[in-house]
Amino acid sequence: MLAIPMDILPKIRLVGYVSYKTPWLHFKRNVNEYILYFMKSGEMHIQEDGVEYILKKGDSFLLEPNLEHEGTAKHACDYYYIHFTHTEIQPVEIEDLHTLARRILLEEGSVPSPAEHAICYLPKFVRFSTSTRLQHFYHFLNEMVQLYHGRSYNRTLTAMRLSELFIEISREYLKTALESNHQKSTKSLIKVNALLDFIHLNYARKITGADIEQAFECNFDYINRVFSQITGHTITKYINQVRINHAKELLDATHLSIGEIGYLTGLEDPYYFSKVFKKYVGMPPSEYYKRERVIEE
Repeated sequence: MLAIPMDILPKIRLVGYVSYKTPWLHFKRNVNEYILYFMKSGEMHIQEDGVEYILKKGDSFLLEPNLEHEGTAKHACDYYYIHFTHTEIQPVEIEDLHTLARRILLEEGSVPSPAEHAICYLPKFVRFSTSTRLQHFYHFLNEMVQLYHGRSYNRTLTAMRLSELFIEISREYLKTALESNHQKSTKSLIKVNALLDFIHLNYARKITGADIEQAFECNFDYINRVFSQITGHTITKYINQVRINHAKELLDATHLSIGEIGYLTGLEDPYYFSKVFKKYVGMPPSEYYKRERVIEE
């Protein structure tokens, strides 16, 4: 597993697609860059630093810099390749993948601020088998190839798309890990994950129990109970924490009034906004604003 800071863009070296219709053996080399392969068909037999891998349709595989790799058997194959460098990628050992998946996808046990989502955990090797997801990835990669071979200023856009690809691969990998954990039913986990997305997309407006029942076709008390068991928060508490996190960002970065910030974060009544803010932060928004400005000076 590799930890990739998302606030730093990778530097693209080469992007393309190759199709070997006759059996082909990967050449031997040692390079000072990362190479991401995404298999579309066939097989690629390759070893890196003495470890052998057999890549098949739907496999995402990351070769690491300064490790010798070479083919071990000839096979026909079609695959996408992306060569890139990144200054801050770090290998990490994940002892409990289920716990990591819960923390990132379900935000279990805490409500992280947006800054805490800056690390993407990318698996070295993962296989995707769902047809709809594969078609999505193939379409995404085709667009990247076209973008890369376009105008020179597209390189930065290609780097941004690669960062997006990292996140999508990581998210799918963690979702699979989450669904393999039988402590909670897969349906409940998927529903809570979808509810988290719903909250982050709609926190700026009023969200009622009826809204959630309609969107997720279930009883609010039931989904609130399941949500609490998985995340450690009631739905209302989680919504308010998301709102306050965004309010803090606006207080840090803008000169908007307290009333305007409350309105933009779904807490329209200034008095109620101040009350909720103080409950979660320990001080009213006006005091938080003054403190942050003093720190900046």
